[in-house]
Amino acid sequence: MRRLLIISNRLPVSVERRKNEFRFNSSMGGLATGLNALHQRYESVWVGWPGIAINREETDYVESKLSEFNCYPVFLSQGEVEKYYYGFSNKTLWPLFHYFPQYAKYEHSEWSAYEHVNRRFCARVAEIAKPEDIIWIHDYHLMLLPGLIRERFSDATIGFFLHIPFPSVDLFRLIPWRRRILEGVLGADLVVFHTYDYAQNFLSSVLRLLGYEHEFGKLAIRDRVVQVDVHPMGIDVQKFVSASENGIKREVARLRSRFKNCKIIFSMDRLDYTKGIPERLYAFEHFLETHPEWHEKVVFILKIAPSRTKVGQYRVLKQEIDELVGRINGKYGTPEWVPISYFYRSLPFHSIVAFYLAADVALLTPMRDGMNLIAKELVASRVDRKGVLILSELTGAAGELGEAIVVNPNNKDEVAEALNEALKMPEEEQKSRNEEMQKLLSQHDVFHWGSGFIRSVLETKRIQEELNMKKLSEKIREELKNAYKAADKRLLLLDYDGTLVAFADKPERAKPDKELLDLFRALSEPPENTVVIISGRDKETLERWFGDTGVCLIAEHGAWLREDGDDWEMIESLKEDWKEEINPIFDLFVDRAPGSFVEEKRFSLVWHYRKVDSELGELRAKELTGQLIDLTACTELQVMKGNKVVEVKDGRVNKGIAASRWLTNGFGFILAVGDDLTDEDMFKVLPEDAYSIKIGFTPSKARFYLQSPKEARALLDEMKMVDVYK
Repeated sequence: MRRLLIISNRLPVSVERRKNEFRFNSSMGGLATGLNALHQRYESVWVGWPGIAINREETDYVESKLSEFNCYPVFLSQGEVEKYYYGFSNKTLWPLFHYFPQYAKYEHSEWSAYEHVNRRFCARVAEIAKPEDIIWIHDYHLMLLPGLIRERFSDATIGFFLHIPFPSVDLFRLIPWRRRILEGVLGADLVVFHTYDYAQNFLSSVLRLLGYEHEFGKLAIRDRVVQVDVHPMGIDVQKFVSASENGIKREVARLRSRFKNCKIIFSMDRLDYTKGIPERLYAFEHFLETHPEWHEKVVFILKIAPSRTKVGQYRVLKQEIDELVGRINGKYGTPEWVPISYFYRSLPFHSIVAFYLAADVALLTPMRDGMNLIAKELVASRVDRKGVLILSELTGAAGELGEAIVVNPNNKDEVAEALNEALKMPEEEQKSRNEEMQKLLSQHDVFHWGSGFIRSVLETKRIQEELNMKKLSEKIREELKNAYKAADKRLLLLDYDGTLVAFADKPERAKPDKELLDLFRALSEPPENTVVIISGRDKETLERWFGDTGVCLIAEHGAWLREDGDDWEMIESLKEDWKEEINPIFDLFVDRAPGSFVEEKRFSLVWHYRKVDSELGELRAKELTGQLIDLTACTELQVMKGNKVVEVKDGRVNKGIAASRWLTNGFGFILAVGDDLTDEDMFKVLPEDAYSIKIGFTPSKARFYLQSPKEARALLDEMKMVDVYK
């Protein structure tokens, strides 16, 4: 069985120093708890920081003790922790990713520390990783690590999971080092998020900042495919069910007895401005104002765990919460009733589950949360099926727990009415809602999440291996040149844009250079060679550029054909009156996408959007393609979405039909090279032994892949030299 190598900022075991002795305790938090369940079930090891600065002479002892838990520590100095963890991770990434840009700081020294610590983690992984390991990197503290590991181990199997939201591109691009972060994450084979929205935000940033388009979440990054996917994290359901059934009843009874005349509203969070705790208190105050009938009949138990106490914003937040609780209790409390019961401390697991079971209503309203595992834990714990969950719509969990009462945490009227509804909800309805949510949680628990990740990363690896097998290796390259040398009749079918030259903002700027023209002349010179440029360009441009090179020309994807020295001819009798109906639609999209333009050819229309904002361009291209497909459904017209273009042409002609003109002529060697969807028609009609090559690593009918036009031209140069030295 392959080993799972888990890497996160913190180990599942925290090290504490008490009276000159080390103590080793389980780390708190949803990430540590959930991953630890996987850590114990799979053959796995864990790499992370032990939570304390360790003197050099003590590292061997601590490392030895942690090895008993299959944990490998990364020891960090206090200065590194201050700048990497409290600094860049939690003063830059955390606020920005949670949509609090006003709190984000951009300190170069903290970025440097973040880079340095990520390299420290990489060095540790390099010491223990085995070739067959599945490396699973977690969260925003280590976003450079996938790329750093990829630099060391090009064949490693790497997954990355982000446990917090990924922001919109307009926020993410505020980070000065945004491209480095994206490139770091894209070192992974599989990049996973809790929700579709987060994944889309990431893909939008990749498109707009790095220029990589995706196809169903698959990104072609140079010579690798990276899959972007969604796997919402689950919990260890049975752990909470078992705890609820055993040994907690007395503690639950004690809580209910303490508040025996009141229904219990329960909230639990760690101290953080993203959790919306002040807003929650204001909403509860509004509930007391608007529903006086609940006075002395309800108590709000607010449990907050201390967090990041060294960060100034958190100390200010703590003071604000303390003052709000005091003011609300002073305003509405009586000698017999305190509306808010406030706990500021961490609680052991069994006490937390007791609160889950005692609550009549759970109020969880973060302003932004990657998932919110507390909501899942609370629902799973309710073996009695009772209780009502009120949940912020801005949590990842809201998309799964659809039977909760979902609210906007900024709308205190809505939250107050949700509290009233929840407190009055009939028991039968409570049970019905909780049963549905518990069924989902059981089906999608933490083990389903872990196994789903492993399946996805291995499937991505399989796709990569298939593509790698189709790379034009040196061995195949030599075989191709030998076949070329031995053949007495040779056919070369060559696309132009994106295949032999890179794309340009305007089509006319992608002119052939002198070296390429000389290459065409050299390849056309041997009498056994037939060279065909098979392009979407108009015939006038092709003739102006290549008319004197000795090559044959196919224009407009097969509408026009010219053999060397002959006149242009139409392969099929085509009409162009359809343009009158299509042109107004193209003009509309030129207006809707500034920077786009329409190129009109004799028998086709092309909408170019290379100069349009990347995300807007892709959106408009999809809209235009959809409209055109609907409009042309009962016609012979074909709609094609290419590389930054949408084209409409007569479907009776294509590159495959045009190429077939030569395929019956008994060629002993055939080479076809192309880069986009239009070239697939050409690849489809080739005999099995033809050398078909796709430029770029996306799914194709071609037998082989090359990475770029530069590599394609290098191959043709090598073939030219075969004739020189023949």
